[in-house]
Amino acid sequence: MASLFPLTALLIILSSLSFSLSRSQSHDDDDGIKSARLLDLLIRDSTFRSYNNNNNKYFRTGAIHAVHLPANLSGIGVHAARFRCGSLRRYGARVKEFHLGVGVIVHPCVERVMIVIANLGYNWSSIYYENYGLSGYQLISPVLGLLAYNSGDDMSFSGPFEVKILAGKTSISIDFSNTSKLINNTKGLIPLCARFEDDGKVTLAEQVSENVCAAIGNGHFGLVIESPEVPPEKKRATGWKMAVGSSIGAALGAFLLTLLLVALFVKVKKKARMEEMERRAYEEEALQVTMVGHVRALTAPVTRTVPVIEHGYRPPPP
Repeated sequence: MASLFPLTALLIILSSLSFSLSRSQSHDDDDGIKSARLLDLLIRDSTFRSYNNNNNKYFRTGAIHAVHLPANLSGIGVHAARFRCGSLRRYGARVKEFHLGVGVIVHPCVERVMIVIANLGYNWSSIYYENYGLSGYQLISPVLGLLAYNSGDDMSFSGPFEVKILAGKTSISIDFSNTSKLINNTKGLIPLCARFEDDGKVTLAEQVSENVCAAIGNGHFGLVIESPEVPPEKKRATGWKMAVGSSIGAALGAFLLTLLLVALFVKVKKKARMEEMERRAYEEEALQVTMVGHVRALTAPVTRTVPVIEHGYRPPPP
């Protein structure tokens, strides 16, 4: 039994590795950025880094500029523009998919405000699908973010803080016409506007016109339709993971079974060799071995001692 201890330990280690591998495959999506708030901060930092690297001259007031993001944020489109608070309130502005009407308020009102528009694309938008209560609905557009930060001329990179944008006389409109790839494949369902709140909740509302939503402030927005089934992309990913996990599990199972058979064969062969060595040792002994029941007993040839009469001995008379 002592010889099987290393084998048992090896089997336990291999089983643990197999379990860990299956868990890592089923949770491989847990790695990377999974927080919507963290993603906003990374986008903010990239925007202001570009702003400061160009000595503030690149961002002309009222002009929309594309922001270059690091490689780990590929797939996200970011555009930014600087406005004076007073001018923004008097004239409004259109920045990419967002239209800020006349009377829009920036709070707290600083000298200038940096408007940042983030198009998360379909890959990064899954963060909102996973972190918010969207069960029963499917995103048919990328999530669009409207963010605002203070942007004074003497501002340092460590200084930006988020400010609020509030609609004035007219609401803020978001046009998804050029972003939604599934608009024409909704199976007769009318898309709904989804606003992703900071507290983790989702507010749904009807469209104000085709593919256009209205908002009263900054935040993140998207179009959804009712969909009780799991999105097809998730089904394909799950099936792929199951196939890979099954293949690896079968290979490990065959390997462990082979190890067990080899260990049994070695044990039987060793036992037979020990019995053969014992048999040969008994045959080479000078004394004979006889089985008495189930016990081996040593035997020797029988030899009687010949009697010798002592000299001068006379037997007593009768």
